[in-house]
Amino acid sequence: MKIQEIPVETSDRYQLVSITSEVRNAVREAGVEEGFCIISSGHTTAAVTVNEDYDRDVPRDIASACKAFLNALDVKFEHVEGNSDSHFLTSLFGPTQHLLIRGGEPDLGRWQGVFLAEFDGPRRRTVRVAVGAA
Repeated sequence: MKIQEIPVETSDRYQLVSITSEVRNAVREAGVEEGFCIISSGHTTAAVTVNEDYDRDVPRDIASACKAFLNALDVKFEHVEGNSDSHFLTSLFGPTQHLLIRGGEPDLGRWQGVFLAEFDGPRRRTVRVAVGAA
């Protein structure tokens, strides 16, 4: 199994940053034709998700929906750092995505892409991509 790191810089508190091309490159560099790819964030306030990567409005809309969702909750977060909302969203989205590899490429749908979902930015993040053969 080969593991690569992808650095990601975010500029907003809630933001989805496409890392699709970097994930594709990691898979190509690993040289695996058929197998799996695990994309993982080791951060407690940032997640990894797969969604539409064609229309740039979609990741912005998802970030906006996260803000609206949190505002609609009747909950008092008590974490002294003031970022429990970020921990909560990361738990909902999840820190990891698994993709199949077919023909040496991540098996993504026509419009799909891979995103780092930032919930406590702006920050410098690292995403790890593990590629293995089936």
